[in-house]
Amino acid sequence: MQKPIPTCLMRGGTSRGSFFRGTDLPDDPDLRDKVLLAVMGSPHHLQIDGLGGGHPLTSKVGIVSPGKQAACDLEFLFVQLQPDSSNVDTRPNCGNMLAAVVPFALECGMVESQGDESTYRVLTLNTGMQCDITVQTPGGRISYEGDACIDGVPGNSAPILINFLDTAGSVCDGLLPTGSVKDKIDGIDVTCIDNGMPMVMFKAQDVGCTGYESASDLNANTGVKERIEKLRLACGHAMGLGDVADKNYPKMTLVAPPQNNGALTTRCFIPHVCHESVGVLGAVTIATACILPGSITEGIAVIPKGQRKQLSIEHPSGELSVEMEVDPDDPIKVIRAALLRTARLIMRGEVMIPANILQGE
Repeated sequence: MQKPIPTCLMRGGTSRGSFFRGTDLPDDPDLRDKVLLAVMGSPHHLQIDGLGGGHPLTSKVGIVSPGKQAACDLEFLFVQLQPDSSNVDTRPNCGNMLAAVVPFALECGMVESQGDESTYRVLTLNTGMQCDITVQTPGGRISYEGDACIDGVPGNSAPILINFLDTAGSVCDGLLPTGSVKDKIDGIDVTCIDNGMPMVMFKAQDVGCTGYESASDLNANTGVKERIEKLRLACGHAMGLGDVADKNYPKMTLVAPPQNNGALTTRCFIPHVCHESVGVLGAVTIATACILPGSITEGIAVIPKGQRKQLSIEHPSGELSVEMEVDPDDPIKVIRAALLRTARLIMRGEVMIPANILQGE
């Protein structure tokens, strides 16, 4: 016996995952998590018995519901699963999966289009973050066709603009959870920061790298990965996150001078696998560190002048541009962060899970 559950398999930015209406999943969080593990096929490194793709970027779930607050149109719960563990994490955000929330809601009839272009306010339940998401809806239907392209995804698509409204201290206690813009932890100078994603940033050379290695080369470098994990565990305590051994954060980011006229070169571990590109909220957090005087990026990052800054964050697959606007009275206070993403509906239908899971067996 198997139980069907309606789902849409969607790409959001450089991630991919199954999207569900909140009402189609169990209310009990423990039972819901068991269902999602079965959906993904975890724990198994290939996720051969589920929809997961054997990689953290393709082992994600989005749960979408109509907004309960008057100011919000939609509510979004992001769920990060892992191929080789039973860990189900709903604490951090995911800006890439966020790009698929409004397209999914339109596909399901959860919201109605507003004309040729539609904007909706989305509340991310993981951290309480709000954002305005604008999508293309010509003829009253979501469009996936357009000229927008993002590095890390082949082809072109319709643009999706995400304007983040409040991202500081998404998981940690504030923008700078250690209280300092730069610390020396486990013998390495780091900037611990959370402007949408808890991150630890450090110079690539301090762990024996250039910062220009490919993701596959870094993933194959056991010594570097062990050194980064040791640092991550120490930073977790310093950031007030406790023991992060089984957590998906903080993300670890190697930084180096830009190579292609950008602001900064990055290599991000998420947290144990090097990202083929960079996470959306990770890029927002990195861009924020770039404009903080005294951060680890000082003397490395190339920062444009002006109150509104366009920062190109370079990564293994290209770059991701973040538009930052700072408070004219406080040059280290970010009042706006926006960026461009794309998304696409890949498949809609029903995912089958063993019925005994829902029967509590």
